[in-house]
Amino acid sequence: MSTDIEQIKQVMAEADVLYTEQQVEASISKVAAEITAQLADANPIVFCVMNGGLIFAGKLLSQLNFPLEYSYLHASRYRNEISGGELFWKAKPEISLRGRNVIIVDDILDEGHTLSAIAEFCRKEEAANVYTAVLIDKDHDRKASPGLKADFTGLSCVDRYIFGYGMDYIGYWRNAPGIFAVKGL
Repeated sequence: MSTDIEQIKQVMAEADVLYTEQQVEASISKVAAEITAQLADANPIVFCVMNGGLIFAGKLLSQLNFPLEYSYLHASRYRNEISGGELFWKAKPEISLRGRNVIIVDDILDEGHTLSAIAEFCRKEEAANVYTAVLIDKDHDRKASPGLKADFTGLSCVDRYIFGYGMDYIGYWRNAPGIFAVKGL
């Protein structure tokens, strides 16, 4: 299957800007300050959830001025599709979590199935505490469990198909400088 690059360009041209680059950067600084206030002395392991969490994690890490270990994991339900399926592990953590404080950094809390499954995995690996940090919390009533929230959240957004800052539109526009919503979705 080939991708129609002109259609991909058109998605960006017609997209609605939900948050500008400056607004997103300010929210990342807010999250960094909150994490620092709570966990600066906790010797945490910070896990980036690939691929979506990469940009957020990279920008967040440079603002966490305290000792931490950093690694990644790769679990997904989307696999470049526009709706989620079963959780698929591409790479599990390769560092011991036993007795450690863990911060899971991801791009978005949508329904929360992926983030919840990753947090549960960390608990089963005997992490002392598991915290979650997301750039975006999507506002809707389809969360995996009622009242599901991340411990640290940058921004909230309406229930639309969004992309930018790590979030993609069928594999594209993770690099978009802001948070955008696809026209009509």
